[in-house]
Amino acid sequence: MNYVKIMRKLLLFLSILTWSVLLLGQANFPENGPLFIDTVVPRIDIFVNPDTLEWLYEHENLESNIEFHAAFVYDNGTIRDSINPVGFRLRGNTSRYSQKKSFKISFNTFTSGGKYYGVEKLNLNGEHNDPSIIRSKVCWDILRKWEIPAPRANHVEVYINNNYYGLYINVEHIDEEFVKSRFGKNDGNLFKCLWPADLDYLGSNPDLYKLESGDRRVYQLKTNKETDDYTDLAQFIDILNNTPDNELVCKLGAFFNVYDYLKVIAADILTGNWDGPIYNQNNFYLYHNTTSGKFEYIPYDLDNTMGIDWIGRDWANRNIYDWAKHGDNVRPIYTRLINHPEFREQYSFYIKKLVTETLNMDSLTQRIEKTRSMISPFVINDPYYPLDYGYTFSDFLNSYYQALGNHVDYGLIPYLNTRMASILQQLENPNMKPVIKYIQHHRASPSELQIRAFVDIQHPPPIIVFAEFTLEYNDYFMDLYDDGNHNDGEAGDLIYGNSVNNIPLSASLSYQINVSDNLGNQQFLPCIPVFVPAYGSDTPLLFINEFMASNDTTIADETGNYADWIEVYNGDDEAIWLGNKFLTDNLDNTDKWQMPDVELEAGGFALFWADGKPHLGPYHTNFKLSKSGEEIGIFSELGTSIDGLSYGSQSTDISYGRLPNGDNNWILFTKPTPGSSNMPNAIVEDKSKLSFEVYPNPVSGHTVYFTSGINCRIFNTSGEQVFSGNEVSVLDVSTYNKGLYIIVSEKGLRRKLIIQ
Repeated sequence: MNYVKIMRKLLLFLSILTWSVLLLGQANFPENGPLFIDTVVPRIDIFVNPDTLEWLYEHENLESNIEFHAAFVYDNGTIRDSINPVGFRLRGNTSRYSQKKSFKISFNTFTSGGKYYGVEKLNLNGEHNDPSIIRSKVCWDILRKWEIPAPRANHVEVYINNNYYGLYINVEHIDEEFVKSRFGKNDGNLFKCLWPADLDYLGSNPDLYKLESGDRRVYQLKTNKETDDYTDLAQFIDILNNTPDNELVCKLGAFFNVYDYLKVIAADILTGNWDGPIYNQNNFYLYHNTTSGKFEYIPYDLDNTMGIDWIGRDWANRNIYDWAKHGDNVRPIYTRLINHPEFREQYSFYIKKLVTETLNMDSLTQRIEKTRSMISPFVINDPYYPLDYGYTFSDFLNSYYQALGNHVDYGLIPYLNTRMASILQQLENPNMKPVIKYIQHHRASPSELQIRAFVDIQHPPPIIVFAEFTLEYNDYFMDLYDDGNHNDGEAGDLIYGNSVNNIPLSASLSYQINVSDNLGNQQFLPCIPVFVPAYGSDTPLLFINEFMASNDTTIADETGNYADWIEVYNGDDEAIWLGNKFLTDNLDNTDKWQMPDVELEAGGFALFWADGKPHLGPYHTNFKLSKSGEEIGIFSELGTSIDGLSYGSQSTDISYGRLPNGDNNWILFTKPTPGSSNMPNAIVEDKSKLSFEVYPNPVSGHTVYFTSGINCRIFNTSGEQVFSGNEVSVLDVSTYNKGLYIIVSEKGLRRKLIIQ
């Protein structure tokens, strides 16, 4: 796995990327915003044909996922929006057979690319099993406070055709938009894992994991469906099940965000989430984060929690180290970790931290009681609230402090108090090694590499954090700091950083992070050093020259399909072999799609179809382009950036490209030119007037000459402009440093100049 943080090109060289908002692999946590505001109870109205509504409620149709046209109105007291049409259907599993149904709203079923406040779908959950109508909301809030990528949620009142259907919890849908908002990219595989998703090893063939239960796959691929490639899931399950204990920290840690998942285990056991993978082999997502190369765990469906019980277990007192279902059932995602000494200590540390530091029971109780007061008026008149279990409004109020019998073993607050107390009673006394995660580096300039990482420790400072790196066959040590002055973020945020300086252009570098606490516990990660390739001075002049992210009528491929396309331009004065270079739609995934084994002639163009269908031919990539905006890049086999860009929202049949070819000037083309020179209004210029050469080259003296006087600029390897002039025919280079320079004419032609 290549962890190189990408630098963009300025003209033809790498310009400098700023630090990502996130550390490598660390999740983002979007604000609630107007759609998930939880200080009021917004109103959602659905208007649907009455015959359609009647059809949805008929018993033989309860399992249907057909989406019907409906109108949607959202009013939170500050904003009021109407959207028509939206898709409308029932959702859920057993809840489909309850009296109080749950619903799914889709903004992109009948409107291509449709979104509302950045989401394509909403889940309106009836929470019919929970008399308090708050348990899942409390769970989501705990997870987000615990910095786990969990959905946003709020209470809403739902009306259908002006009839009140009750109080619901509006839960953010987990899909490609969700993972993009959390991890910055959505090009990885997203798997929805439902019973019996035990993550048991079935063999090395990826297709073995396409097993089905009923009318669905156990591991449902929700992204990249056309490719339908389960290779990464098979690799993860293999590592999880078959790695020896003495290699588990290294191998699993390289393929799974295990440290954050240990925090999820702690949260699941605190909240009594028995309907997840640990006990019931059910209800979770796995996302292959292409930025970090690791799988991320995403929680899902948390209504059967905090004392809701259907199987006769006391979840408030169950052993926190023996929580999985007993018997012959396989649950490696829990048992491999809880039985491993190092991971067990980390889990112990996290669950103790959760109940003694992250959560304060007094403030949590106050928040819960405040929410109960806010939602109470909407429960009184909820016509469906009593229908499934005969609950009254008094039951609603009492359910926060009393068990109601049947499947409600505890009141909400007593459950939390009992579980927190039992956790502390059962807790082993850990002596945890330091945790190192979200390791990242960034090439701030050709000669500077910034390194940083998140460090979690059990024992109080002082601690020692340093990077051990190898440069030109010599080993070095560099202290990392958390003081806000060493490219490390804010002081005291547990992110440590520093910079390696004076790196030769031709030198590669590798590094690891070493942390020691004040008791002598030491951690050294990653197990395999992170490799940073040489900056290099022989970057070919290949450019993303033009692309179209929404092609309806502009140009068809050889099969007649109108796919997204990318045009690559060779701005060099010699042919370039493409076979050892890669195209990507994710600047952190540098080897996503290997270009075909062909040479692109000097000044030539190559057209690639970004359709996610590589089986159609050598010019068809394994990714598509997003109309709403993403990234495109070209990389060498060493992971070195050749060219790259980030783009915003695009319009159908309008391309975005450089003018002139290879220039840094990007414009929209209403008359695209895929596979040929970019020309506004198709004006063809006499190329003979644009050509120039420079000599001697390489030059060891003071002067270089041009074959014709040109207007030009000259850039060094840092992308800095060192010269600009008009009608230049002779140039004094006596004051220039030795190295590679690029001469760029005003017409976009480029020539390399080497000063010796």
